[in-house]
Order: sequence, then C-alpha cells, then structure tokens
Amino acid sequence: MAMASVRTSGPHSGPEPMIEFCEQVDPHVLGDMRLLSLPETTRVQESCVAAVEKRTLLWLAARTPDRIGPDHLTVLGFMAQIGAGVSFWMAARHRNALLGVIACLALNWLGDSLDGTLARVRRRLRPRYGFYVDHMVDSFGALSLMGGLALSGFMHPWVAIGLLVGFLMLSIQSYLAAHSLGEFRISFWGFGPTELRMLLAIGCAALFWKPMVHLHGAQYRLFDVGGGIGLAGMSLMLVVFTVQNTGRLYREERLPQ
Repeated sequence: MAMASVRTSGPHSGPEPMIEFCEQVDPHVLGDMRLLSLPETTRVQESCVAAVEKRTLLWLAARTPDRIGPDHLTVLGFMAQIGAGVSFWMAARHRNALLGVIACLALNWLGDSLDGTLARVRRRLRPRYGFYVDHMVDSFGALSLMGGLALSGFMHPWVAIGLLVGFLMLSIQSYLAAHSLGEFRISFWGFGPTELRMLLAIGCAALFWKPMVHLHGAQYRLFDVGGGIGLAGMSLMLVVFTVQNTGRLYREERLPQ
C-alpha cells in the first residue's frame, strides 16, 4: 500500500504520514509503522544478587526438560503468587500457613525469573508478547499478594494498599521509561524482585516468634513497620527516577530556538 502524506503549515512544516491521521483499512499498517519508531529496549538489572541469580538461572535453563516451556513457567509463577496471597489470608487463622507463603515465594521466583531465561537460551523469544504478559501477570499477582496481606491481620489494610499503589506507580514509571528511553529498569538502587521476595520470606519467618515490635515505648505490627519503610523507599525511588528521566528527555528533545 502506498503511504499518502499531508503537509502542515508553519515554519517547520513538512510531510507528515497520512497514516498517523486516519483510520487504516489494514489495522496492522499503523502498528507496524509505530513499531519502527520504538527504541530498542535495554534491560537494566543491577540488583545485589544479579550475578549469582543469572548463573543459577542459566544452569536451571540448561537442565529444564524440553516439554516445559516459558509459558508453563509463567503460569507457575503466577499461580505461586496467587498461592502466597491465599496463604497470607489463611495465616490469620493458622500461623503455619506462613510456611506456604515462603514456599510460594520460592516457586514464584522460579517461574517468574526462569521463563525469560529459558526463552533466550532456546532462542524462542517473543519480546512484545513476553513483555506484555509478564507484567500483566505481575500486576495481578501483586494485587493478590497485597490483598492476602491486608486480610492476614499481620499488616494494616491501608499499609498494604499503599504498597500496592507504590508498586504499580513504579511499574508505570518503568514501562514509560522503556517506551520513551529504550531502558527497562528491573532493579532500583540494588533492590529488585528477588531481593524483595527474600525480605518478605525472612519477614514471614520472623512472624513466628515476633509479630509485634516496640518502638519509642509503643507497640506496632512488624509488617506495618517494614511496610512503612518499604513504602517510603518506593516513594523516594519514584520521585528521583521521575525527575531524572524527565530531565534526560528534556535535554534530548530540546526545541530549536
């Protein structure tokens, strides 16, 4: 199909593709044109355990049976995160369910981390499909996990809601940076999903012997204190990276004087 163009008025006028102004008979044309303008995305993974984790995942990928594919691992990670939320909810009545949370967090790491590595090792990459599915799964999984925490009695519901909002806002920031800067940041200041899972698992173990802490003569829930610290950290990260990326884009797209 030939691409028509129109000319706009003004000092910097020039041909503009008609494809951007009208509905196409073939909807794939507009999508293909826009894909050409997207920058190549670079994954930024600078977490504390990134090097060890990468070697472990490559070792596991090389030994994964052929009948298990990346999609199977994605489903495993998603169901495990749902299971972690359900286990938190059950722990309100049966403290031993916290062991289920720890087990589900381990399975979530396996599924969520190994699926992409397996696809790369087997050269079965579907970048747009993987990006979309993985992060929608993460969003629904986070909703389940925070919902379970809110119902567990170990964390005030408003703290859990705040953490969920903070996670989603950081996610939005990362997705926008991936689109506009070609840089998808998985970790922030040495902390990534794996470190957060480890901290949550340690916190679950601590709940068995010390669910409450004393600060300045008052008593607080352990997970309220930890959640408050986590929320403050995420808020700071969100502000810093938003300002940083805004400044970078402003410098890269300066208007002519």
